[in-house]
Amino acid sequence: MASFKVQGPFRVPYESRKGGRTLVFDDFWATGADADADYLADERGCYVFAVRAGGGLKPVYVGQATRTFRQETFNPNNRHKYHNAFSGYAKGTPLMFFVVHPAQKGRTNSKEISEIEVFLIQAGVAMNPSLQNVKGTQSPSWSIKGVIRSGVGKRSSSEAQFGTLFGLHR
Repeated sequence: MASFKVQGPFRVPYESRKGGRTLVFDDFWATGADADADYLADERGCYVFAVRAGGGLKPVYVGQATRTFRQETFNPNNRHKYHNAFSGYAKGTPLMFFVVHPAQKGRTNSKEISEIEVFLIQAGVAMNPSLQNVKGTQSPSWSIKGVIRSGVGKRSSSEAQFGTLFGLHR
């Protein structure tokens, strides 16, 4: 079993301008940049753009890089999604997390990267229904009362224990 490693969070630079705050991507991968993520530029795996605001973290977009993070993280389509989501925050810090494919001989396991992306999108939608992803965001049509996708309210003892059994805390 491949064991992917989480790296981050890394700050995504932004500037305050007349029309509001705007993200600045050009220096993110530069050596010595504020983010200091340059050592991950040629790695592969999944990435999550998030915003820290009000004491919490909210996922905004989940993507996968089967080539390199440098090539895929800040492509023009993703930049648009990041700007769109970030403009909804008067305050907050834009961040990037990376789930890095383990170093190994041979080809990158694209199937595992895709599986992790699907999982992270589903987990992201649960935390932020406004996740910027298009594919994979449809919620399943089922729920388990008090355990998953069942709204708010006090959980019964059985529901709480069952949720704990599977690591489904809310």
